[in-house]
Amino acid sequence: MLIRTDNDGFNHPRSSEITPQPVYEERRRWLRTMAAGAAGGTLAAWAGRDALAAVPRPGKLAALAGQASQVAGANTMETLTPYADASQYNNYYEFGLDKADPARNAHTLKTTPWSVKVEGLVAKPGTFSLEDLIKLSPQEERIYRLRCVEGWSMVIPWVGYSLAQLLRQVQPLGSAKYVEFVTLADPKTMPGLRANVLDWPYTEGLRLDEAMHPLTLLAFGMYGEVLPAQNGAPVRLVVPWKYGFKSAKSIVAIRLTDKQPGTAWNKAARNEYGFYSNVNPDVPHPRWSQATERRIGEGGLFTKKRKTLMFNGYGEQVGQLYAGMDLKQQF
Repeated sequence: MLIRTDNDGFNHPRSSEITPQPVYEERRRWLRTMAAGAAGGTLAAWAGRDALAAVPRPGKLAALAGQASQVAGANTMETLTPYADASQYNNYYEFGLDKADPARNAHTLKTTPWSVKVEGLVAKPGTFSLEDLIKLSPQEERIYRLRCVEGWSMVIPWVGYSLAQLLRQVQPLGSAKYVEFVTLADPKTMPGLRANVLDWPYTEGLRLDEAMHPLTLLAFGMYGEVLPAQNGAPVRLVVPWKYGFKSAKSIVAIRLTDKQPGTAWNKAARNEYGFYSNVNPDVPHPRWSQATERRIGEGGLFTKKRKTLMFNGYGEQVGQLYAGMDLKQQF
């Protein structure tokens, strides 16, 4: 077992420490096969940021009026993560296993035309075009913290509206208890699907009351602009009190069900990634602590650690959802 301390003279984690072991091993094989170069993980992502500076930005959101959300807790006053960091330091394994890979490779993603099928235990199932989704409700800006299970965090101004707006439109049946999210899995445009890391397509899930919570965001943009492909274009989920992998990218289907859906990371490593995956500093990952985090954009490789907040700082808004639950067992 690897034991690290804050006074060991080197605070930056190695990629093998911060990455799930099966992914780390597959990453090494995949990088060799694809001749993608040497160092992977965090060091490679940061080393490649200058080369990615020329990645084009997707453009302004025409429908955004610059309004801030009125939802309680939706806007932190913390300093925003620079756009270059938020758009070039990503987990999106469909486009590669290293943090810099999505920004390099996601230009192949075709986002038009796009539609999302909403089905299952609803009174009014249907297929919504991207245009239909955007017009469904006024969009607003929300400044959310994003906490990754690997120990890093960001502060990003997302643009969208509460997922509840869409769910009310399709009218969940009384028997519906969970919401499953299915993302795009296109081998022609997503080179990362060749890596045998996860059970594709990537799926995620929430309890219905979590999905209906006003903080759960259906996002179409960030920083007042259209979502970059590497950040989950053209439509993604943002659940700010949970670890980042719960916020499914490039959604193509939403299903309401009476049974807890299987989720990608839970299926891959059940003992490491629970269904709820709430940010909880008191529940360590089996191979590292979650008690502290590093804010991307604050000091580069040697960013000082900060204390991880329960529910990522959204406990006042969402804590009641888990009343009576043992959050160390139901993680």
